[in-house]
Amino acid sequence: MIDLGQTTWTLAVTKAGAFDTPPSGTARLETVPAQVPGTVAAALTEAGRYDPDRPEALHNRDAWYETDFDATPGRYRLRFDGLATVAEVFLNGEQVLAGRNMFRTFEVEADLQARNVLAICFQALEPHLNAKGPRARWKPQLATSQGLRLVRTTLLGHMPGWCPEIHVVGPYREIRIEPAETPRISDRHILADLAPDGSAALTVAVRLEKSGAVPVLTCAGAKAEMSLQDDGTYAATVRPQDVTPWMPHTHGVPALYEVTVRVGDDTFSLGRTGFRRIETDHGADGRGFGLKVNGVPVFCRGAVWTCADLLTLAGDAKTYRPLLEQARDAGMNMLRIGGTMLYETRAFFELCDELGLLVWQDFQFANYDYPVKDEAFVDEVRAEVCDQLGVSMGCPSVAVLCGGSEIYQQGAMMGLAEERWKGPLCEEILPGLAAVLRPDVSYVHNSPCGGVLPFSPNEGIAHYYGVGAYLRPLDDARRANVRFAGECLAFSNVPDRRSLDEGLPGVRPGHDPRWKARVPRDRGAGWDFEDVRDHYLKDLFGIDPAELRYGDPDRYLDLGRAVTGEVMERTFAEWRRPGSSCRGALVWTFQDLAMGAGWGVIDAAGRPKPAFYALKRAFRPLQVAVTDEGTNGLAIHVVNELPLERNVTLSLACLKDGQVPVVSGKLDLALAPHSARTLNSVDLIGAFFDVTYAYRFGPPSHDVTVVRLSDPEGGDVLAEAFHFPLRFDPGRHQAELGTGFSKSRTGLWQLELESDRLIRSVQISCDTHLPDENWFHLAPGAKKKVGFRPTAGSGDPEEKPNFLISALERVRLRVTAD
Repeated sequence: MIDLGQTTWTLAVTKAGAFDTPPSGTARLETVPAQVPGTVAAALTEAGRYDPDRPEALHNRDAWYETDFDATPGRYRLRFDGLATVAEVFLNGEQVLAGRNMFRTFEVEADLQARNVLAICFQALEPHLNAKGPRARWKPQLATSQGLRLVRTTLLGHMPGWCPEIHVVGPYREIRIEPAETPRISDRHILADLAPDGSAALTVAVRLEKSGAVPVLTCAGAKAEMSLQDDGTYAATVRPQDVTPWMPHTHGVPALYEVTVRVGDDTFSLGRTGFRRIETDHGADGRGFGLKVNGVPVFCRGAVWTCADLLTLAGDAKTYRPLLEQARDAGMNMLRIGGTMLYETRAFFELCDELGLLVWQDFQFANYDYPVKDEAFVDEVRAEVCDQLGVSMGCPSVAVLCGGSEIYQQGAMMGLAEERWKGPLCEEILPGLAAVLRPDVSYVHNSPCGGVLPFSPNEGIAHYYGVGAYLRPLDDARRANVRFAGECLAFSNVPDRRSLDEGLPGVRPGHDPRWKARVPRDRGAGWDFEDVRDHYLKDLFGIDPAELRYGDPDRYLDLGRAVTGEVMERTFAEWRRPGSSCRGALVWTFQDLAMGAGWGVIDAAGRPKPAFYALKRAFRPLQVAVTDEGTNGLAIHVVNELPLERNVTLSLACLKDGQVPVVSGKLDLALAPHSARTLNSVDLIGAFFDVTYAYRFGPPSHDVTVVRLSDPEGGDVLAEAFHFPLRFDPGRHQAELGTGFSKSRTGLWQLELESDRLIRSVQISCDTHLPDENWFHLAPGAKKKVGFRPTAGSGDPEEKPNFLISALERVRLRVTAD
C-alpha cells in the first residue's frame, strides 16, 4: 500500500483551460505546498494566498495537483474516495480517469514504474454550471446558480447567507494505491438484525478478489463458512448468542461487535456492527412519524450536522470526535446530515456507532428540480448512492435515509400541483436503492413531506419554524401539532465572550457589516435571524432590543444568549411531554461554519454556546419539565428514558422574591424504564394554589416555581425545571453565593455552588476548562455541582480552574469560597 497522503504534493492554480494535459512539471508554474486529502482553499490559505474570511471565487480557474513517488514496477489499483468535482487524473503523463461527480468513489488499474508522477486537474466548475440543461419547473433562491442541479457537487460555498462562500475544490478524500494482485474484498453487504424475540442474526455477502480459499465469517463468537452464490459473491449467516442489543445512548448501551472474514491466511476486518431493529411508527391515526429501536419508542432529538471543517473538509476521527462527543454529552441522540451539506466518511459513522448517536442521512439533493429524465444523470445518481451507502454499510447508527431536503416544499410553494413536484427521484430511484442496500433502516421520501401540503407540520415530517422565523408565539409549538421536525428552531445564537473576542475582535453587535456578515439570513429576504432573536427577546423579556443594543451592547448580547436557550427549553418541554404528538425534533444547526452569531449551538471554534447548555438540559434522559396550562395549573412532566427503573423524589416550591417559600410539596416516585408521566402541581401541594397566576385573585404571591427531581438516597439533584409566572425583572437584587472545589470520583474538578436566593442564567467563564453546565438558573435549597473538563492545550489538568461567575440579572454576588 502506498499512502499518497504522506507524499509531497504541490498545487498550481491556472486560467480555465490553460492546459489540456499536465504541464511538463508544475515547476514552470507558481506552486504552493498542498495536503491530500485537502482542498484548494486550505492549501492557498496555508500559503497566505487566500483569506477564508473574505473568500474569492475558485470555480473560475483550473487547479493542478501533482506528486511523485517510488514504487516497485508492476500493476496497481488506484482508488480515489472523493474528487471535487470535474476531475481528470494523469499517471506519468497519460490520462487514466475522468470524473464529474464529487460524491463518487473511483478506482482504476494502471502500471507503475520505479518513479511515477501523479497529476490531477480540477477543471473550473463555472462553465459546467453555466451549461444549458433540461428546463426546470421551479427555480429556488437558496443557492447562487441554477446549474447546481445539473452537477453532482455540494451546495456548501454556494449559499450566501447560510455559510461562507468558500468553494469546494480538490482531492478532499483519501487517495490510495495498492498492488493489483493483493487479495481483497471489493464489495460487501452487511445486515445485522435483531428479531422481536431478541435473537440476533448477521448476514454478510462479499466479493473476493485474488484469492481461491473458502472464506469464513466470524462475529460475536459465532462463525460459518461462506458459500458461493450465483452472482459470484460469497454469503453466510451467523446467529450469535447472548448479544447485547445496540441502542442509542439515551435509551441503553450502544453495544458493538467486530465482524471479520478469514480467507486462507488473510483476515479482513469488516468493521464493527450492532444488532438492532429500526421500525417506523406512524401513530394511531397513521399520520405521524417516529422511530422505535428494538421495540422501544425513541424521542429523537439533536441537530442538523453541517460540516466539521468547511475549509479543509477533514473527515478523520480526530476532527470528528470532539464534536460528536459534545453531541452525545448534550443528550442528543440523532444528527441529521442535510441534503445541502456533504456525505461524511466512515469515521463519522463509526463514531456515531460508538457514541450511540442515530444518523438521519439525506441523500445530497436539495431544493432543485433535478433532471431525472436524463439517463446519464440517473446512472451517476445510482453509482453515487451505491458508493455512499457502501461507506456506512453495517453501521447501526444509520436510522433514516431520506430523498433530500425541501424538494417537495419548493415545488409546492411555487403553486405547482403534486404530480409536478413529486417525482421518480425520491419516489422510485432512491427508495429502490435504499431497500436493496439498507433494508434495515427507515426511508423518508423528502424532508419535509406529508400532510395536505408537504410542509404542513401536523403530518409526517416538518421543517418547523412557527416558533422562530415565522415569529409565532411559543404556544404555537403545541397548536401546530408537530409530528416530527426534521429541522426547527433556527436562531442567530450568540457565542460566548471569549470566542467573540478571539474570532471577531473589536466587532460590535448591530449594524457593523462585519457582525452582520456572520448573521444567517435567507437569500432575498428583508430580515435576518438576528431580527428573529430580537423578536423573542422583546416578547419574553419585555425589553426593546434596539434601545438596549444602542445603550448597552454587552447586556444586549447576554440577553440574546439567554433568550434563544429559553425558547428552545420551553419548546422541547412541550414536545417531550407525554401528551404531545411530537416524536422527534432536530435543531438547525449543530455547528457554525464561521465565527459569529450563526445558527449553530457549537461555535466555529468548537466551543458550546449558551443555547447548547439549554438543549443539554432539555434533552436529559431522566428529565423533569413544566408547562403552563393556564387555569388548569402547572403541568409537571417526568420522563425516564433509561432502561432501568429509577426511584426519585419530585419536589415543588413556589418562592417569593426568589427565596421565601410560599407553598411547597413533594412526592416519591418509582419511574419504570422507558416511561413518562404527567402530574399537576396540585398532586404535590395537595390543595389549590394559583401556581401559574392564571386566576389573579390579588397581587402575585410568588415569582418563581422550582421543580426538582432528586435522588432519594443521596439527595443529589437529577434535574430541575423553572416556571416564572411574571415577566423577567431586570432590577438589582442581593444574593449570597457560596462556592467550593473538590475532585469528583472520576478525578475531574467539581465546583459546588449554593445560593440563598434564585439567580437567573448563572455564567461561568474559564479559559482552561470547560464547565459541563452553564447559563443555568441557580435556586436556593440545594447545592449545584458543576464539573470541569480541561480544554485541549490548557496545561496541567491537575491545576484548579480559575473562573469568573456572573449572572443575567443585575445581582450583586457576595461570594464565599473554601
